[in-house]
Amino acid sequence: MSTAVSVNFEDSLSTRDFRQLSSFIYDYCGIKMTDAKRSMLEGRLRKRLRATGFRSFGDYCEYLFRQDGLKDEVIYLIDVVTTNKTDFFREPNHFDFLEKTALPTLAKQGIRQPRTWSSACSTGAEPYTMAMVMAEAVEKGVIADFSILATDLSTDVLRKAHSGIYNRDLLEPVPSAMQRKYVMQARDKYRSDVRISPKLRAKVGFARMNLMNPSYEIGAPVHVIFCRNVLIYFDKKTQTHVLTELCKCLAPGGYLMIGHSESVTGINLPVKQVANTVFLKQ
Repeated sequence: MSTAVSVNFEDSLSTRDFRQLSSFIYDYCGIKMTDAKRSMLEGRLRKRLRATGFRSFGDYCEYLFRQDGLKDEVIYLIDVVTTNKTDFFREPNHFDFLEKTALPTLAKQGIRQPRTWSSACSTGAEPYTMAMVMAEAVEKGVIADFSILATDLSTDVLRKAHSGIYNRDLLEPVPSAMQRKYVMQARDKYRSDVRISPKLRAKVGFARMNLMNPSYEIGAPVHVIFCRNVLIYFDKKTQTHVLTELCKCLAPGGYLMIGHSESVTGINLPVKQVANTVFLKQ
């Protein structure tokens, strides 16, 4: 095992430690750390080593796997390895479908207070975009009210999401009319951060959830699920598990939306495709 003599991180991740880490990460959250991702993992772990004071990757892995350190460190380890790319109105056709098809159709079925779930919410751009679209639907009388559950594996991104504070540039895709209603500007015009309005933040509940859990305890079935751009990190076995459990949480007549680069091909699910990467539970 390699051991550094000072915190200069010229040490590298050994094959043994990489394999043990990648095996644990896959078992814990379904993310495959292939050999091609070894340097990425090493780079991200350097920050964690600095935070914890370990002098080498070997010392860190010794602590994790042979000194029972995982019970205290696992949340931070997973925060380091998860990817959290997000934007407001990302893949906008899903929000168009939510506004123009899903919500009116649910309302016609008598569901005027739909429950929705952003199942890999990252720093919150997705659920807050959902909330803007649904708040507009309330204003227009399409629905009476709504609630959004937003979950993620990473505690770090959940803290950021709960705060609702973002760099102004990230809000550029949000239409100006929505920004005026749902985004608070700082009094200091030179500040670069803005905040989602309290009224909108109150409609979103954040919680930590691992999609590798045997089942998803979210309460009553929901009417819309967004699970976008997370399946691409899973192998087919894990994709099957995640999609199967998501469908169990979806009410009949509810909608599942996945990322544009993702597919349900070859997975037996109680859904039919009704638009590009949009599925209706039968």
